[in-house]
Formats: sequence, C-alpha cells, structure tokens
Amino acid sequence: MSWMAKLYDTYDYIEERCNKDGITDPWPISHFVKNAHLEVVINNTGDYLQGRTKILNGIDSHTLIPASESSAGRSGAKIAPHPICDEIGYCASDYPKRKKEKTKAYMEQLSNWAESDKSHPKLLAIYQYLSKNTLWKDLSNDFEFPLKIKKVDGTSQKIATEKVFIRWRVEEAGNPVSGTWEDKSLINSWIAYDNEHNTKDGFCSVLGNDSRIALNHPRFLRRPGDGAKLISSNDSSGFTFRGRFTDTKTSIEKNGIQAVGIGFDLTQKAHNALRWLIASQGMKIGSSRDDAGSVVLAWAVSATDIPQPMEDTWDCLWNEEKETSSSLPTIENQINHTIDIGQSFAHELGKFMAGYRANLKETDNIIIMGLDSATPGRMAITYYQELFPDEYIARISQWHKDFAWYQRHKSEEDAGKKKTIYKTIWVLSSPSPRAIWETIYGTHLTDSLKKNTVERLLPCIIEARPFPRDLVLKAVQKVSNRSAYKSDEQWLWEKHLGVACALYKGFCKRNPTQTKEYDMALEDNNDSRDYLYGRLLAIAERIEEIALSVSGENRSTTAARLMQRFSDHPASTWRNIELALQPYIQRLKNNRAGFLHNMQQLLDEVMEKFLAGDFVNDKSLSGEFLLAYHCQRLVLRNKSQSTEQTEDNN
Repeated sequence: MSWMAKLYDTYDYIEERCNKDGITDPWPISHFVKNAHLEVVINNTGDYLQGRTKILNGIDSHTLIPASESSAGRSGAKIAPHPICDEIGYCASDYPKRKKEKTKAYMEQLSNWAESDKSHPKLLAIYQYLSKNTLWKDLSNDFEFPLKIKKVDGTSQKIATEKVFIRWRVEEAGNPVSGTWEDKSLINSWIAYDNEHNTKDGFCSVLGNDSRIALNHPRFLRRPGDGAKLISSNDSSGFTFRGRFTDTKTSIEKNGIQAVGIGFDLTQKAHNALRWLIASQGMKIGSSRDDAGSVVLAWAVSATDIPQPMEDTWDCLWNEEKETSSSLPTIENQINHTIDIGQSFAHELGKFMAGYRANLKETDNIIIMGLDSATPGRMAITYYQELFPDEYIARISQWHKDFAWYQRHKSEEDAGKKKTIYKTIWVLSSPSPRAIWETIYGTHLTDSLKKNTVERLLPCIIEARPFPRDLVLKAVQKVSNRSAYKSDEQWLWEKHLGVACALYKGFCKRNPTQTKEYDMALEDNNDSRDYLYGRLLAIAERIEEIALSVSGENRSTTAARLMQRFSDHPASTWRNIELALQPYIQRLKNNRAGFLHNMQQLLDEVMEKFLAGDFVNDKSLSGEFLLAYHCQRLVLRNKSQSTEQTEDNN
C-alpha cells in the first residue's frame, strides 16, 4: 500500500499548489463530482424563485456534491440519498411516482444535518423549502418532462423524470457565492458532520494509527462513470475469502478487522489526488467507450513539475515552461557537422533537466504508476516505481539521449493577419511511445496492443533497460517497405523513418551483447557495408528526384519503389537501381551538370569505402542502412538552392 501513502501525502501539496496557482482543486473528502440536469434557485428564506431555475448542458452540469460513504457507491435499487443534491425521485416529496422510502431517507438525513451543530445557512434554506413539499409542482410549471439535455459531446439525451439530478443555488443579498458546490464553508460543514456521525473506529494499516475505517472506496478515477475500483472491500457474495476472511462490515463494527483496514481520510485523499493527477497529467491509452483505457502517470509527492516519461524530447522541451532558453538543434538551423552533435544535444538537454532538478528536494519522491482494468469493476496497478529525483532525471535524460534522432515535426509561424504557417522541420528528439506504436503497428491498432506496447516500453524509459529487439525489427521492416505508403502519405513515411532510426540507434546503444553508439550526423568514415549501402540509396534517390523535378514529373523514384527489395538483397538490387539512373543522368548532363558532377563524385567516394567482398555480398541489411540513408538524405536536401546553382555554373 505504499502507493496510497504517497498519494495521501501528495494531496495536501496539490491543494497548496492549486491555491497558489489558481487552478482547480482536487475533490475534498466526502464529496464527488456528478452531472446535474437542473439548477434550482431559491432565496435564503426558502422561497422558490420562479423563472430562475435552468437546465444544465455540457460542462456546465459538472457539480461538486456532498456524499455519504454509502451514497457515493450506490447502484441499482440501493436506497442511499446524497445529503443535498440528488435526483427528483429523492428530493421531491410531492412527485406522484416517487418511492416513499427514497424521499423519507433523503429528508431524514437532511433534517439530521440541518438540526445539528454543524448546520449551515444554505442547508437550512434548502431544508425549509423542501419541507413545503412543492418541488415537483414548481418544476413541472417551469419545464416539460421528460427533460431533454445536451451532453458534453454535443448530443442530446432525454432523462427519465425521476432520474433528473438537481443542484441548488441559494441567493442571499451581499453574498456572491450562491451555489452549494462553490461554498467552501458548506463543504467543510458536511465534512465535519459526516466525520462526527459516521465513525467506525479501527486501525489503519497504511498509516499505522487508529482511524475511522473506510467501508467503501472511491471510483470515477479515470473519467466520469468509471466504475472500476483499485480497492474493493465490501463484497458479500461472489468473492472468495480463501479461509482468512469471513466478513467485512460486521468485523469493523466489532472493532476488529481480520486482515487490513484502511482509514477513511486516507483512502479519500489518496484517490482524490490520483484522480486529479490523472486528469491533469496522466497519459491515457485506449479510446473505446466501455473501456476507460489504461493510464500512465508520473508525479513528485511535492506536486512539483517533473518531465513526463510519455513525452518525446520535442514536447518535453518546447511545450513546457522552461527555466532555461535551451533549443534543440534542427536541420533548418544549418547544423555544423564538424562538431559533436550528440554532445551538443546532451548539453542542451542537461541544462533543461537541471531546471526541473533545481525545484526538487533530494529527499523528494518521484512515483511512476500504470493503471488498467480487466473488468468494468476492478482496476489494477500494472506498473509501479519509486525513485529519488537524481535517479529519475538521470534515467529520463538517458532515454532522450540514447534514442535521440532527427524527427519530423511541424512548427507554427505567425504569418500576420491571423494566419499561421506550418513549416516542416527535422528536430533532434526521442520519439514518444505513441509515435513508436503508430510506426510499428499503424494508427488503427487495438487498445490492447497499445497497452502491451507501453508496458514493454516503460521499463526501457524508467529503468534504462535494453529495447525489445522484435519492436526494432518491426519498425525497420515497416519503414523499409516504402511502397506500402500511399502517394499522399510520404510525410507519414518520413515521420516513421525518423522513429525507426531512433529505435535502432537506441537499441544498439543498449544492446547488452554488443554495444554500439552512432553519431547523430553523417559518419563519413564509417566503412560498414550496411552503412555504405544506405548512403548509396540516398544518393541515387537524390539524383533521380532532381532529374524528375527538372522535367516537371511528379512520381516516386526507383530507389523508393525498390527500397524493400534493396534492404533484402542490396547487391543485386543496386544493379537495377544503377541501370535505371542512366536516363536521368543523361538528362542532368544538359540541365544540371554541376549538380550531377558532385553527385557522381560522391558516389565514387562511397564506392571506394567498401571493403573487399562487401559490395557483392547480397545478404539482407540491418537497420544501420536506415541511419546512413536518413543522414545522407537530410544532408543532400539541406543544401541551399544557391549552393546548387553555384555548382551548376562551375
């Protein structure tokens, strides 16, 4: 239960941060958020204000309501009223089709609270109004039932009359806070009353002290309507106690729990902190309506910002507020390949990470947690790690450095007059897990495959483990089959190319049997067969591209069409590519002689680097050829038009 203790400690830090930054607080204990359908408006003397009540649509319906431990977990036919805000079937004593047991339980609970020393003026006004038994009469005069509302997604829905949920607004002269969900004094009033009148004392096994013990534990963690629980202790049927447990609630009432008791305040604060963290910074994986999906989140117990493990370097450095003015090198910045690009990248990344590290204490805890549910009612922790700040920052930084490669991104530029220009750039960055699974499996993969991939990636990111070989091979094979991409998907192929190169580079760096580190720039002195063949493919592609451009043709090159075959049989396929280049070479002799001369000279230089027997070796290429191909391709494309024009004039 270490995770509960950490979340419990985090709750107070989150509250402190929210108050300081003016952002939404986590839910208070003994409360939860529910979608209300009607906002009933009364005055402080308990009079209904005709024409002021309104229908709530979309996000306006989200309402913080007080709840008892029993009502927070009610379902089906269970009668367990919420203290103030509830359905017409509970609140309206004059509703003809009501169940008397519901309205009786609701009014008794409301009366007990209103008559206690923990009462509140708004509560008294609501109780006074409801005691008149005119709620249904007043509402039916103003609205037509069944009520039609608009949901958050914009669709309309009819709500059964007895299920229409009501929230209250009590207006009073000189008091700007009229909503019950906004009034902190009312919120605290219910917390105090609930704690005083619903106490079941016992021993909290997590905090190690005597405490009010929870009988039910919160839900709605990942989204509204999410019924999956991390802890379920109130099963009375269909649950195997394995001989150790014979009861739950009765044992608490006897002041003795057979195994583990969890404090009410502990579970409330821990779950509310978890819910807030998921909403604010959790990475949600999964999209189907019946499955809320798995979640990965990382946080500091002190609620201080930390770099997130599911972000790529681009998002991490550019979409967060930074303490440094670090910038990532890009191809468009005319990188000087005579310097160590990897060292420069590591230096800039280190400066940025130092900004995070400066805000964390040495003894602070960083928690990384994965959550998922196998059934609608049960949730499990699929991954859990606790690290100190230095260790966490070091591992996240190592991931970004080991798997850094040029990635295709779009940057926004202000073009004036409310127009935005999107410019394609190649920036040094590690790929995000989302980019990795889309590269390997495509964009239409199942949620289970996404989850499985993330489960395998997390240890690589958080624990610096070697990257799975099969995922690298799939990425290399996918990108090598360039002809499988449609003509209007070449941008997607380029994006996947950058990801595949990053994975192969990182895989080689962490390979436990044969570690190899590649530069993040063209290695002119690399005489590896696979590397040289990758360079040849990029040069051949560039020659044909320029020739097609000169003649105004828009089609794929021979190198692009034969890329898959080239990766399987490079020596024999190169002969076909070389022969196919001849017509284009003749065309360029008349139009771009300078460019052609330089390309042919570059081809000769690469050819001369092959070791004896390597050039005629027809065995398949490793992912190394993609690294060379990508580097050579970027270098050739980065040459300015003026440089090429100068070459043509020589």
